[in-house]
Amino acid sequence: QVQLYESGGGSVQAGGSLRLACAASGRSFSGYAIGWYRQAPGKEREFLASITWNRGRTNYADSVKGRFSISRDNSENMIYLQMIDLKPEDTGIYYCKADVLSGYNPNSERGYWGQGTQVTVSS
Repeated sequence: QVQLYESGGGSVQAGGSLRLACAASGRSFSGYAIGWYRQAPGKEREFLASITWNRGRTNYADSVKGRFSISRDNSENMIYLQMIDLKPEDTGIYYCKADVLSGYNPNSERGYWGQGTQVTVSS
């Protein structure tokens, strides 16, 4: 079955950097988009960034443009989220999600989700 496993979370000070990784397995992801999401304490899960598996086309939420960068390694079935200049408001659980491009909506709950990795940014 499809599995997504996030790693790379941790605790950093404001201004620091982290690189999250998402290991995807269980099927071919051709025709899929992989996205990163964040759920801050007491808030709903929000879209951060996505990348299409085949062409590597990226999309970012305005809140992270210029600070976060999504990339993929198709040969390893890995998706990465490089985060720089982290702020306390970036604290939360970070998830990756795989969803088919047909009818794709980054704000939808549709798709395969990982279990998340915790990121804590202290001031």
